[in-house]
Amino acid sequence: MNKLQQIKKYLYLNNLDGYIIPKNDIFFNEFTQKEDNLLSIISNFTGSAGLGIILKNKNYLFVDGRYLEQAKKESGKNFVIIDIFKKKIFQILKNLRIGFDPKLFKYSEITKFKNNNINLICVENILTKMIVKKKTIIRKAFLLDEKFTGEKYLLKLNKVRKYLNIGEKREYFISSNENICWLLNIRGHDLKYSPILNAQALLKKNKVIVFCEIKKISNDIKKFYQTNVQFVNLTNMKKFIQKNISKKILLDQNTISQDMINFFISNKIKIIFKNDPIYFLKSKKNSVEIANSKIAHILDGSSLIKFMYWLHSYPLNKIDEIKAQNKLEKLRKDNNHYLNPSFPTISAFGKNASIIHYNANSNSNLTFKKGLYLVDSGGQYKLGTTDITRTITIGKPNTIVKNIYTKVLQGHLAVVNFNLKKTTQGKAIDFAARKYIKKINLNYPHSTGHGVGYFLNVHESPPAISSKSKNYFFEGQIISNEPGFYKTKKFGIRIENLIFVEKNKDKLRFQDLSMVPYDRNLINKKILNKKEINYINNYHTKVYENLKNFMNKRELIFLQKICSPI
Repeated sequence: MNKLQQIKKYLYLNNLDGYIIPKNDIFFNEFTQKEDNLLSIISNFTGSAGLGIILKNKNYLFVDGRYLEQAKKESGKNFVIIDIFKKKIFQILKNLRIGFDPKLFKYSEITKFKNNNINLICVENILTKMIVKKKTIIRKAFLLDEKFTGEKYLLKLNKVRKYLNIGEKREYFISSNENICWLLNIRGHDLKYSPILNAQALLKKNKVIVFCEIKKISNDIKKFYQTNVQFVNLTNMKKFIQKNISKKILLDQNTISQDMINFFISNKIKIIFKNDPIYFLKSKKNSVEIANSKIAHILDGSSLIKFMYWLHSYPLNKIDEIKAQNKLEKLRKDNNHYLNPSFPTISAFGKNASIIHYNANSNSNLTFKKGLYLVDSGGQYKLGTTDITRTITIGKPNTIVKNIYTKVLQGHLAVVNFNLKKTTQGKAIDFAARKYIKKINLNYPHSTGHGVGYFLNVHESPPAISSKSKNYFFEGQIISNEPGFYKTKKFGIRIENLIFVEKNKDKLRFQDLSMVPYDRNLINKKILNKKEINYINNYHTKVYENLKNFMNKRELIFLQKICSPI
């Protein structure tokens, strides 16, 4: 009996019509460990966002536009694939008794279900017994020095306490592990792509209680924090709170689990909803973090140039997607400051690049020939987090492809050169990014930009650049700039830089962080205006000056060529 059949058997035995399975783990991490990715285990879907619904006679997988084609390939055999923006989940679940695990759903998500009159039943995680978890190796958490963070943790604590008005009878439950890591200048090895310590915390007037796997905390870390931070085993969290909390708790309804809400209510603890201010505070990188990020992107850019040189000099018929991906990772590892990828690398040739979040495997792996290659990758450095996409032509591209690439590039340039004001919202920039591609009746089914953490999660909120984003922009925020176009089963084009908000005499503007030239062979100069041409040429000059000292003689000649004026 396979896992789907086991779930359906459970439904019959427990008078349930269905069961919902999210993508996340109990900490709501975007990139979960393999053994915690229940949706992938049940459906084979490997994307970073999705929701599964198992009914007695039918199964549904809801994904957004980025993953439609991928989901059909990976899960279409057993699941009906639905665009989450075109059909509401609530339509399917109406008048049904649906089981869910309260540890795996945020309170805000469950509230939406209840507001749509969906009959949800809290049940134990019925998947636990089906999945044999491997014993994970305990890896110690580590502290970040002030030369990386630019600010001591005590100063951060004071800011947050002051903002939340923390007192003797007013405490804050921090449910976001990334926010705890930022607040205490601590990092961990609990995730493959983010240097996160999985934890939750209780912020008191004179102390922070951190609930995590206690074996990950060394005696040196405990001594460093002295009496300011106390570490308690995560398994003892509820017992500790019962004994040590006042009858009033502040928390963020957008990140707290339904399970913790149930716990506070059952213990008659008054809940006050208050958005976690750490999200906004950590989005505004300080001058040290920005300076370090610039170095990280120069180091990362040098690896990309060496990779591109290899790509153009190695025998073409001996390169495939996986080999290219591994080569890029090896080049990054040659840098002492590099730790690991910041997300699964997208190494996609030809038709595979039309799958927006494609990941190469032995079944899909394509050998290179003439055509377009899209590589979207990033790295985690103590100096910052990187994320960059380049579309590279192998051989001479046709006019149609060049024109589409150039329109995407125009949208990309429109973002970085946007006339940024204090009142500018993300949706206005998104509109500007799509303007050029829409002129030829094309578009792309994803947002134009996401916030990026500092040696934390590569996807961070705020800010955001999307059609619905009402986010404003503030000095020090780092955002991706990544318009594109995808022709199903033909090719994909995306151009991505990380940019940051710089303040100069009370005026805000975007500045590039990423240091890799655009593919000159894909640019139709006739489409561009003088301002766009000058920007590209100036950017290429800046790339060359920043990266030239990292190159050997042959790589330097290659760098000069790809950075020459268009």
